[in-house]
Amino acid sequence: MPGYGLLGPDEGTGLIPWPWAEQRLASSRNYWVVSLWPDGRPHAMPVWGLWHERAFWFSSSKGSRKARNLGADPRCVVTTEDAADPVVMEGSAELVTEPKVLATILALENAKYDTNYTIDLLDPEVNSVYRVRPRWAFALRHDDFTGSPTRWTLS
Repeated sequence: MPGYGLLGPDEGTGLIPWPWAEQRLASSRNYWVVSLWPDGRPHAMPVWGLWHERAFWFSSSKGSRKARNLGADPRCVVTTEDAADPVVMEGSAELVTEPKVLATILALENAKYDTNYTIDLLDPEVNSVYRVRPRWAFALRHDDFTGSPTRWTLS
């Protein structure tokens, strides 16, 4: 593996196409979010989430370590749960509070996870909803470990 391919989001000849990565971001059941403690140490936690409108969305209790970390430093890493065909992306978590957007995210989450949560779950006084737009992403396929590593620059 001499180096990684570097592509824009609309490129993809010879390496992994971006739609392959987006499909895995959309279909993963669980994700890992890595935020930074105030002293710079990494903090990794599993979350449920959604890939919607070219961004990753997730929620967290306002008092959780990841929410407090992201409030101090929004930089984060998000990964899918599949280590064989992983997608890893880096971006910044943006706090979202618009009621219409929260209702859309809740409906998508209920459909994906077969839940019936009400909008109270995403009450901005209690929970934080984040949108992470990736700056770059990386993926590889287990069936082409040495030929498939691909990195995309997205912003």
